[in-house]
Order: sequence, then structure tokens, then C-alpha cells
Amino acid sequence: MSAINKFKHIKPKVVVQPAQLVSLGSLPNREGVSPLVIQPVESSVDLVAWAKDNTAMLEEQLLKHGAILFRGFKLANPLVFEEFASTLCQDLYSENGEHPREEISGNIYTPVFYPPEKKLLWHNENSFNATWPVKIWFHCGRPADQGGETPIVDSRAIYQQIDPAIVAEFEQKNVMYVRNYGTGLGLNWQTVFRTKDKGEIEAYCRREHIEFEWKDNDRLKTFQIRPAVLKHPQTGEKVWWNQATHWHTACLDPDVRASLFELFAEDDLPRCCYLGDGSPIADEVMEHICAVYERNEISFPWQQGDIVMLDNMLMAHARNPFKGARKLYVAMGGMMSLNDL
Repeated sequence: MSAINKFKHIKPKVVVQPAQLVSLGSLPNREGVSPLVIQPVESSVDLVAWAKDNTAMLEEQLLKHGAILFRGFKLANPLVFEEFASTLCQDLYSENGEHPREEISGNIYTPVFYPPEKKLLWHNENSFNATWPVKIWFHCGRPADQGGETPIVDSRAIYQQIDPAIVAEFEQKNVMYVRNYGTGLGLNWQTVFRTKDKGEIEAYCRREHIEFEWKDNDRLKTFQIRPAVLKHPQTGEKVWWNQATHWHTACLDPDVRASLFELFAEDDLPRCCYLGDGSPIADEVMEHICAVYERNEISFPWQQGDIVMLDNMLMAHARNPFKGARKLYVAMGGMMSLNDL
């Protein structure tokens, strides 16, 4: 058969552009506001395969919006969620002792325990450490019967809206995080550092610029001074980058705070924070910061199968109170350190 005749027998192949397999939009009544919502045009769309073909587009949109919600895709099990996250970040972080590890995989976590009747306040993951994940994913295996949303907040907006005098002081002095392990509240040092070897912990602390001291009854106390504000390495925008809302006692419920001060002297509190020079952060300052977070948060109900992808530096997250069973999976990666900046 001649070459021309062979050509005649080739059946035309319809090429569908990957982008045509999905629709890009916003949450109802939130046009142009984060998160970007990506949904399949047909239920058969393979999210992992589509993501492999559209990595550059997703990276671009993530920097623009800070958050992407993937909704309506069928994920057979949490391992498919892990595969999806691995498609966008080859080296998922598997060393976070703050999060419980999901037994089915070393790269998937479940959210930190926090009483379901309480709100877990806004934070950027690991912003109190010298290293942190730039990307974080949440996958809803089962939404709560009531509540349980994961509010998100643009860290750029927080930086811009906090009182400039407060921002200036935090930028100049940074934040000192002080933690006591082994007080009977919170995680012990063996769990967080994932070792029982004190020598390994001391080496880690020196490497990560953490001051430490061993106290009686096998207790560990750490001090670490970290930035309150950073510039995003890709966009160059300044972001509010600290977890003072998780460490300052003014952000606790009044009854919880009162109980803590009944049980512990200030020097023995499980967690607390100060300005980097050791001076106190006034309660009124934290109340102002929390108010800025609250008026900027975006919250939406989880649907089973949802995945939210965050740029952890551009977008803080929280957790609303909930009732009933709730199952979320967490993956994180794209590790960055202060040395990188």
C-alpha cells in the first residue's frame, strides 16, 4: 500500500483540550473572590490525569487566588487524594508531628485534635517554625452533620488591614513563641519531635534555631523567634505570617484562659507568645488582629469529595465548630525555610 493510501485509512482522532474537561468559576454570590472553583464538565473526568496536563495553569491560578476548590470529582479513596497532591508536589511532607498521621499512608494526615464545640482560629501552617509547607490540601471524606467548615483568609489582606502601628512593631520585633512540653496539656515532646532521644531533639533545635531547656519531670521548654511578616517568594507581596492567634492567651475562651492561669504560672503555660524582644503583646492588640481576620474570612460548607488547595503563605485557614462525625484528610508539601528567603 502506498504512503498516500495508508494515510487515507487513518481515522481522524478528536483532540480535546484538557481545559475543556473542566469549568472554572466561583462560589455562589462570590464572583471573582477566592477560592477559584474547578468542576468537571462530565463526571468521568479523571482529576489526577487532568492535573498532570494542567500543572502550570494550576500554579498560576493558585498564585492569583491563593486557594482552589476542586468540587464534583470522583475520588475512590484517600490514596487517590494523595496521588493528586503528589502530582502537584512531588515531595509531600511526612514529618509533621503536630498532625495525627493517617494510617493508610505516611503522607496523609488528619487534622489536629481540637474540641469540636470550639473554633480553631486562623493560622498559616507551621508559620511558627523555621520551615513550612508552601502548599496544603484538605480533602473532605465526610462533612460534619452541622458546621465544620474550613474558613480561609487572604494573608495579604490581613497585612494591609491591621493597624499600621501594630504591623510596624511586629515587623521590627518579630514574635517569640514559648512552649512547655510535658505539662499534661497538649502534645508531648516525644510525639511532636517523633523521637525519644533527647540528643536528636537538641540537634534538631540547634539546626532550626530553637532555644531549649530541660526542666524537671522530663519536661522540655522551647523558645523560638520568628518573623511576623514575610514577602511571598514568587509574588513579592507582603503577608501576615505568624501564629500569635494560636499562642496568645487573649485568643482563648475566657473560661479556658482562667483555668490555665489557675493551673500554671505564666512561665509554665503550655503555649504563649511575646514580641521578639520578650515584651508582652497587649490583649487589645490581639483582639484587633482577630477582628481583622474575622471580617475577611471566607467560609463555605464542605461537600463530600471536595478538595481545597491552598498557597499556605497567601492564605490562612481555620476550622469552625461542628456536630456529628467529620472526616478530613490533609496533605502538605513544597517545603520552604527562612534560609531560602
